[in-house]
Amino acid sequence: MTTMEHTEAGWAAQLHSHDRRVTKQRLAVLDAVEHLPHATADAVAEAARGQLPALTLQSVYVVLSDLTELGMLRRIEPPNSPARYETRTGDNHHHAVCTGCGKIEDVDCAVGHAPCLTPSSSTMTIKVADVLYQGICSDCAP
Repeated sequence: MTTMEHTEAGWAAQLHSHDRRVTKQRLAVLDAVEHLPHATADAVAEAARGQLPALTLQSVYVVLSDLTELGMLRRIEPPNSPARYETRTGDNHHHAVCTGCGKIEDVDCAVGHAPCLTPSSSTMTIKVADVLYQGICSDCAP
């Protein structure tokens, strides 16, 4: 999905295509995740409360879960960290996590096509390869 589609009208069209109502809560959560890639649910809630001060953390969790199930958001689970959310979906990109500060960066598929990893042997048709790189970011490097 391109950034141009990540507008209120674009989000509304996607929600309608999934037979979901366009609500202030959903739009606030989508906007928060768009502006805070790899954010935790707590960070999404804090950002979304800028638009909807009464928004509860439980409501944010419900919206995040629903939008992830629909494929509008992607949930990633780095080791030793709460789940993170992003709007970049459908391109099978990976992530690099700094083991020093926890910073997360997107890493495009190394081969250039999904699923970008071909297993040496498998009886399954691979649809997604989820690679997590771990290292030290430039801010944490000595």
